[in-house]
Amino acid sequence: MEAVPIQSENFKLGFIGAGKMAESIARGVVQSGVLPPQRISTAIHSNPSRGTAFQSLGISVYSHNTDVVDASDVIIFSVKPQVVKNVILQLRPLLSKKKLLVSIAAGVKLKDLEEWAGHDRFIRVMPNTPSAVAMGASVMSLGGAATEQDGELVGKLFGAVGKTWKADEKLFDAVTGLSGSGPAYIYLAIEALADGGVAAGLPRELALGLASQTVLGAAAMAVQSGKHPGQLKDDVTSPGGTTIAGIHELEKNGFRGTLMNAVVAAAKRSQELSKN
Repeated sequence: MEAVPIQSENFKLGFIGAGKMAESIARGVVQSGVLPPQRISTAIHSNPSRGTAFQSLGISVYSHNTDVVDASDVIIFSVKPQVVKNVILQLRPLLSKKKLLVSIAAGVKLKDLEEWAGHDRFIRVMPNTPSAVAMGASVMSLGGAATEQDGELVGKLFGAVGKTWKADEKLFDAVTGLSGSGPAYIYLAIEALADGGVAAGLPRELALGLASQTVLGAAAMAVQSGKHPGQLKDDVTSPGGTTIAGIHELEKNGFRGTLMNAVVAAAKRSQELSKN
């Protein structure tokens, strides 16, 4: 059976799994005006506070996942990787090719998702935690029967919580090592910068505020200026000045190599976990 086009002007969205990431996506979709809350639903089984979080956005909350599937044209599986198989298998009789399926379960491959669902109109998405503040980085890979229109629709949904890219699924372990784990590297850098500020005499609160805003501003410059990061670095590095002295210390201690090694190590670990 051919995939039926999803009508972008009136489709309904359902979340199987009502955790923090699902809430972030739903909130972004509603607040950006991509979808009204009346066309979004989820199901709550055991934690009433999760239901309250969705209901506060005006989203319908059911008692059973089957109700969500029945009510939805696009279904996002946002459950933990270790339970996604059982969840999809339980719902399989309802998962016709008329429905576009999306998974954000880390490390779970499209071929497995498609096998469990019984069809390949599936899109796998790897978002990251800054989606909670609409600054996420999400990468998607389309299954065999997912159309370009399907990809555009899912890109619009995840675009409500940040930026989206499309890539071959074979790159997802590297994506995990960079954008998936990357926020933790940056938190560590912010903490270290703040500690450096304290060591240089700044009050803790001021040091943390300056460190956080400096990272935010530098990232915005890298995104918006169109300049290579090396050029941006050179722009602020005067001959014999303070910045080059600090950069010299970073280079002596292998700063760039350490970050590169962190990404590669996390990517390798992602590959190991996905095999299991």
